[in-house]
Amino acid sequence: MEFVKGEKGMAVNEGSREAIKAEKKQNKEKEQSEKKSKRIRIRLIPIWLRVIIVLALIFISAAIGAMVGYGVLGNGNVFDVFKPSTWTYIIDLVQKK
Repeated sequence: MEFVKGEKGMAVNEGSREAIKAEKKQNKEKEQSEKKSKRIRIRLIPIWLRVIIVLALIFISAAIGAMVGYGVLGNGNVFDVFKPSTWTYIIDLVQKK
């Protein structure tokens, strides 16, 4: 058994010195993992608002697509897309009434 001068001039067993170093390393890693797990992320845009934004963007893009399809490609008035009579006419064409 070999004794080595440790911190503060005390005689420490070499095997226990390695055990102390290993314990300090484990404690340090434990503290770092606790810091990582305690970190709370604050979102700039809440999830419920993201859902509303995505739904609004889907609605807007569908409306713009219908306007382009009916007005530009179909040679109609762009704003006629929003009239109910236009949609009843399209539905009648599809169902062949």
